[in-house]
Amino acid sequence: MMLEQIIRKQFVTLNDIRLHVITAGSERGEPIILLHGFPEFWYGWHHQIEPLASAGYHVIVPDQRGYNLSDKPKDVAAYNLDVLANDILALGTSMEYEKVALVGHDWGGAVAWWFASKYPQHVSKLIILNAPHHRVMREALRNDPAQRRRSWYMRYFQLPWLPEASMRLFNWRGLIEPLKRSAKKDTFSEEDWVCYRAAWSQPGAMTAMLNWYRALRKAPPKAPPDPHIHVPTLLLWGTGDIALGKEMAQPSIDLCDDGRLVYFENATHWLQHDEPEAVNQHILEFLES
Repeated sequence: MMLEQIIRKQFVTLNDIRLHVITAGSERGEPIILLHGFPEFWYGWHHQIEPLASAGYHVIVPDQRGYNLSDKPKDVAAYNLDVLANDILALGTSMEYEKVALVGHDWGGAVAWWFASKYPQHVSKLIILNAPHHRVMREALRNDPAQRRRSWYMRYFQLPWLPEASMRLFNWRGLIEPLKRSAKKDTFSEEDWVCYRAAWSQPGAMTAMLNWYRALRKAPPKAPPDPHIHVPTLLLWGTGDIALGKEMAQPSIDLCDDGRLVYFENATHWLQHDEPEAVNQHILEFLES
């Protein structure tokens, strides 16, 4: 079945902004929220939406603030991790869910870790793809020269206007080429690039997306007092990730009371695109365990 035939599109007003939200599956099913990372949007989960909906789950996939069709506040502080997590809390509340399963990749994983630290009572299960726990990431940037080198782009993104301008060059080639270098040859199709270009070209989108990085330095949140994760957690990690070293995976799962770690030796940072069937199987088995 075509993805467009099963998804429903809506706008949800919360925290003084509107989020564009995709849903699929029965509203009577157990809720699962999928959080995309940079520089994707809801479409980054297009391999996962139909299998999860077919398995009986109510699948909820927002364009997080700043991305695609969601609102794009201009203030950098509007992309503080506390604010981003509160969006997800408000989204679940607006749909009258006390608890949700939470899945996050990349920046979506960072939001999911943060959310589970602050609001464990609202998380049934946590699933992370290629994103370290916030404490592990902070310590790696402080103490691991190799990870600091991998994270050079985070410093570059702090500059005003230049990152946006360089990415827009030649119909977004300035962004597409680095993504291609970080991915397997067949990870993204030409159809994918058409979808991503349309999302990146939304007015104000690229600056808003980069403001997630800028807020880390200019509007850092206060870390939750307890770094441990008290909900069942599954961490999936593609070992070919050139931006985030796999050395951060085990220390991240060590902070979980009930954690499982699965490495994918033939996958990159773009794990849910590289190995969609295997990722879907692991997610469903974990949810049903």
